[in-house]
Amino acid sequence: MSPARIIILAIAVVAGLGAALLISRPPKVTTPSETKYEPAPTVEVLVAAADVPIGNRLAAGDLKWLAWPLASLPAEVIRRQDLPGGEAEFVGQIARAPLYGSEPIRREKLLKADSGFLSAILPPGKRAVAITTDNRGANTAGGFVLPNDRVDVIRTTRDDSNSRDGSAPVSETLIANVRVLAIGQNIQEKNGEKVVVGETATLELDPKQVEAVTLAQKTSSLSLSLRSLQDAGDKSPPSEDGGLTLVRYGVVTKAVKP
Repeated sequence: MSPARIIILAIAVVAGLGAALLISRPPKVTTPSETKYEPAPTVEVLVAAADVPIGNRLAAGDLKWLAWPLASLPAEVIRRQDLPGGEAEFVGQIARAPLYGSEPIRREKLLKADSGFLSAILPPGKRAVAITTDNRGANTAGGFVLPNDRVDVIRTTRDDSNSRDGSAPVSETLIANVRVLAIGQNIQEKNGEKVVVGETATLELDPKQVEAVTLAQKTSSLSLSLRSLQDAGDKSPPSEDGGLTLVRYGVVTKAVKP
């Protein structure tokens, strides 16, 4: 055999051994790197465990601690680290406004049990006055006036000077656009349903309106006229040039105030 053939044969053997070695070696498997996410820092805040109606006393089961993202922590919330005594401090306090499930508790929405509830929800300068209504709904828009509705107070009297045989009824708007604080003992609408109609309606008035309503209760009959939500912001007083509505012998007419 010539030397050239021996060299070619040797190269072929070496190449074959190299190929066999590459085929027998297992392939190298690369695994993708896992992305690690760091949890956002949180802080435990006191929240309502369930809906709490306005005026209700808080029980231990009405409160719970909830982990809240620190980056979106609302102002004035109660953090667990700032309350060594725990939630027991708030048990027995009264809700000044409705609380909803998982809503953070704020001190300004609560009232200590030794304080008057109605006086706490009155705005500065306002007074609460209860007027007598017809518990059949005749004097309260058919019984559909609810707490936080806005109403006009209508006064009805007798006008002896404009009657042929006896006094004629006369009605006028005494006060326009006032807020109803309570109907009977109810201070809020419950679960979207009409509350039980009571014999009294408690109104939010200013001192001058209190005087007018108190006098009117002694001398006339008062009714409530429900206002639309769309014009509840209209605080204009009743018209001074034609505020009296006269009903004579079944006919409704207008009369100018003297």
